[in-house]
Amino acid sequence: MSDAEFLKMATNKDVDIDLDNIDELLAQLTAEEIDELNGDFDPDNSFLPPSERMKSQTLKDPTGPFSRKKLLAFLEKKAKEEKDWENVTQYVKKAPEKPWKPKEVKKTKEEEAIDTEWDDILTQATEDELVDLAAVLGFHGMLNQTQFYASERDEKLESGGFTGMAKSEVLKVIPFEPPNQTDVEDSIKRIKDNDSSLKHLNLNNIKNISHERLEAVCEGLKTNTNLEILEMASVAMTDRVAKKLAEGLQENKTLKTLNIESNFITGEPLVEILKAINVNKNVTEFRAANQKPEALGNKVETKIIKLVQENDKILTLGLAFEFPETRVRVTSKLQDNYDQMRKKRVGTKADA
Repeated sequence: MSDAEFLKMATNKDVDIDLDNIDELLAQLTAEEIDELNGDFDPDNSFLPPSERMKSQTLKDPTGPFSRKKLLAFLEKKAKEEKDWENVTQYVKKAPEKPWKPKEVKKTKEEEAIDTEWDDILTQATEDELVDLAAVLGFHGMLNQTQFYASERDEKLESGGFTGMAKSEVLKVIPFEPPNQTDVEDSIKRIKDNDSSLKHLNLNNIKNISHERLEAVCEGLKTNTNLEILEMASVAMTDRVAKKLAEGLQENKTLKTLNIESNFITGEPLVEILKAINVNKNVTEFRAANQKPEALGNKVETKIIKLVQENDKILTLGLAFEFPETRVRVTSKLQDNYDQMRKKRVGTKADA
C-alpha cells in the first residue's frame, strides 16, 4: 500500500479503519513512505513544541556549534565572489518631450459677464500696489504688520507680499549687556567703612567671585547703616554664605531690598534668612527665586507661610512655591501688607 493510498483511506469517512491493526498497516510501508508520512505535520498545531511541528529538511551534516565570527566571514566571502548586477542601460536624465502646462479652465457665461476693466488693472498691478490698495480699503487680514506699516509710511517693500507666506520683520540683534565691572574688594571696604555714599551695591553675574568675599560682604552688613539695596544674583552662593547673610541681616537695620536669585541655596537657609528679616522687619523686598534645588518641599513652605504671616512690613517676596496653598496664603498676606501701608499713607495725608 502506498502512502497516498493510506492517506486517502485515512481521510475517507466511508472506509472503516480498525485502529487495532495500525501496526500491521505501518509495517507494510517502506522507509521512504514512513519518512514522507512523518513529515506531514501541521505547523500551526500549538499542542506540539515548535521543534517538532515540521521535519528537519536539512540534508547536510552539522558543522559544529554556532560561531558568529565564522558566519560573518562566510557571508563576506560569498558576497565578494558573487558578480554585480549588470546595468542593461545607463540612466540618462532627459527633459520631457512635452512640458507640463496647467489646464486652462474655461470661463462660464456668468463669469464672462462679471468681468470688468478692473480685472485687467488688478492683474497688471504689482505686489506693492496691491498691498497699498488692501491697506486703503481696510483689508487688514490680508496684510502682515510689515506690509501694513510700510503702506502707511509710503515705504517700498523689499520683501514679503501676497505670493508667499506672511513674513515677520527682520530680527533685530540686541547686543549683550556688558559684564558687571563692580570692584568687589573696593565694595567690601566701603561696606565695612560704612560709606555714606554707598546706597546700592550690585554684584549680579560676577563670575569667579570667591565664597570668602561673599562672606565678607555679609559680615559687613552687621555694622553698616547706609546700604539700602543689595543684589547678589547669580554669584554661585551656597548654603554657607546664606547662613552668614542671615547673621548679618539680624543686626542690619537699614537694608530694604535684597536679591539673591539664581544661586545654589536650599530650603532651610532660606528659612533662616526670612527669620533674620523678621528680627528688624526693615526689608520690604526679598527675591530668591530660581535656586538650584527648585522644589522647597512641604515642610519648608509651611515654615515660610508662618514667617510671612508674622511680618507686616514685607511687600514683595520672589519665591517659586510648589503647593497652591502656599501661593494663596503668601499672596493674601502681601496684599494685606499693601493695604495697611496704603491706609497709613492716606491717613497721614488726611491728618496733614
